[in-house]
Amino acid sequence: MAESVHTSEPGAAEPGAAEPGAGQSSAGEEFPDIAHLSYEHARDELIGIVSTLEGGQVPLEESMALWRRGEALAAHCSGWLDEAEATLTQAPGRSDAG
Repeated sequence: MAESVHTSEPGAAEPGAAEPGAGQSSAGEEFPDIAHLSYEHARDELIGIVSTLEGGQVPLEESMALWRRGEALAAHCSGWLDEAEATLTQAPGRSDAG
């Protein structure tokens, strides 16, 4: 499994504040460790889950658990990307013409 290390990215929330992607769905409540993953760790774990599921060698119950975790990881990554996009669109001196 991916290691749960929270690194301090530029613009990261204060400790105890909501993390990007946190609390977006009930899947996030099922996997609270995901809230502390960096985008890169969550993405890498998601890629591994997709690869495992595509292999088709996992029993149904385990596949469903992996699917739920994958959904939570995807929501977490989406939160990071949404925050990055919002930061970039609000950046001073940003021009849409180029």
